[in-house]
Order: sequence, then structure tokens, then C-alpha cells
Amino acid sequence: MLEKLFLWTNSEAFPSKLSQEAVNDRPVIGVLTQIVSDDVMKPFGRTYIPASYVKYLESGGSRVMPIRLTLTTAEYENIFKKINGLLFIGGAVDLETSDFARVAKIFYRLALMANDAGDFFPIWGTCMGLQLLTVLVAGESLLTDTLAENVALPLNLTTEAHSSRMFEGFPDKLMTALTQEPLTGNFHHFGVTVQNFQENKKLNSFFSLLSTNVAENGAHFISTIEGKRYPFYGVQWHPEVNRFQWDRKKNYPHSARAVQLSSLLAEFFVDEGRRSLHRFDNPEEEASSLIYSYTPVYAGNFTGYEQIYFF
Repeated sequence: MLEKLFLWTNSEAFPSKLSQEAVNDRPVIGVLTQIVSDDVMKPFGRTYIPASYVKYLESGGSRVMPIRLTLTTAEYENIFKKINGLLFIGGAVDLETSDFARVAKIFYRLALMANDAGDFFPIWGTCMGLQLLTVLVAGESLLTDTLAENVALPLNLTTEAHSSRMFEGFPDKLMTALTQEPLTGNFHHFGVTVQNFQENKKLNSFFSLLSTNVAENGAHFISTIEGKRYPFYGVQWHPEVNRFQWDRKKNYPHSARAVQLSSLLAEFFVDEGRRSLHRFDNPEEEASSLIYSYTPVYAGNFTGYEQIYFF
């Protein structure tokens, strides 16, 4: 018994890196607020976060910190030291000149430097968030018309998907269903074509292409990517809607497998956040920064979202 106990407690049995990664079981994921572009939403605030993104992250075991677009670079650098990951949500803004893009670029550069220094920090981009990641990496916009509006699609998985971190551990039946059943909700007008991705060395050397889809105009677009060296992930589709949006006019996938897909991806990204050891200076600062102190507005009667946080 003593020999067995020694084997399990010997520091050589568990590398220090693994024990270090297991420390953070109270992750906080930052979410950049999005600029209000719809006239019907403007009376409520300048920026917003749909509650579905918040619920999505919380369902994976994280707390959420909303990040406003009006702070200084020094304040963003301070926030970066507190949070354990970052989500770029969907929307409709200029990905090169908007405040959303400006703030995202600050965090992107901080995340690059942190990961290079061994300070693990993940980023996830959904829909326009994926598009933003491609602009940040390529240094230019490669977006073209890839209309896939209000349609649920299966994914055309690449060979790299089966060895990816994102889909690692997915049940075989779910991976098969992902290629055969409409499990991913698409609500976009623009995207990056497979050709543009493959011809841009900055993009194809930075990201692995995990899936593609075909737009209404026949264009083949990238739909799932993950960083080769960095823990940066992007989906052109919306995993959060599978469980947290219910507008009957929208083609949100709600099957059992669609729900399972959404759950596993939320848990995956939050697990990535657990590997970050960033933390707040004290519990009071942490509590005042989280989204719990904000109240969402019921928006189901004038948007496709049931609830929205406005800032």
C-alpha cells in the first residue's frame, strides 16, 4: 500500500504543468459587448450581449464578465490579467474600423504574447467572431458573399477535424450525425471562402480548417477553425442557439444531438479557460465585474433573442 501511495504522490508521476493546469475551477470568460446596429434596439443602450451567449458559457461551468468598448488600453490590459478566456460574439459591425474591432485587436495581441510566454489564454469567435479572428490573423478582410441566412446545416468535416482538440472525445455517433443532420444554425451574409483561406498563407499556417459548408450562392466557405499553435477557435455557425434561443421563425436546431453538440462545445471552451491561471485581486473586485449585477431585457417581442443585456 505504501509503495502504491508513493507512486501516486511522487512528483515525477504527474508533471508540474498538469497540476498547474488543474488549479482554476472558477473560470471567468470575458465577452466583448457588441455595438447596437438595429434601430429597434438603440433606445436600450449603445452595446449589448444576447443572454444566450451568457447562458452558453455558464452552462459549461464558467462565469461571465461583460467587457465594454469605451475603456482605455491600460484598463483592457488589467482586465486581461483577471479573465481566463475571451468570446467574440456575432453581430454586424466593421471588422477593421469599429470600436469592437479595435478592442478585440488589443486582446488578440495580449493573448498572443501571453501564450508565447506560456501563459495559456483561449479565444473563441462565433459567426462574426470567426470572421474577426480571420481579419486579426490575416491583417486584412477576406470576406465575400457567403449567404447562409436562417438555415441549419450539417458540417462537411475535414480530415483534420478528427484529430482536432475541439472535437476530441466527441462520441462517434455525434461525429457522424454532425455530417448528416442539420445541427448547426447559420445566420450570416458574409464569410471566408475555402479558396481565400487556402490561398492566404497567414490564415492557413495559423488555423487548421475543421469544416466547410456551401452558401446559397454556391460558394464554399470555412465554417469551423482552430489554431494550430494557439488555443483560438472559430465557428461560422451558432452553437448557443441550440439550447438558448426559441424564436419559431428561426431555424434553430433543437434535436437531442443538437443540444449535445452545444453542450460539449461549451464545456470544451470552458475547460480551456480552466487552464488559465489569471485571477482577480480579491473577491469583491471579482463580484463587481461579473454579469450577475446586470439585468437582461426581454426582447422576444422585437428581436430574435428572448433576452438581451444592454450596456
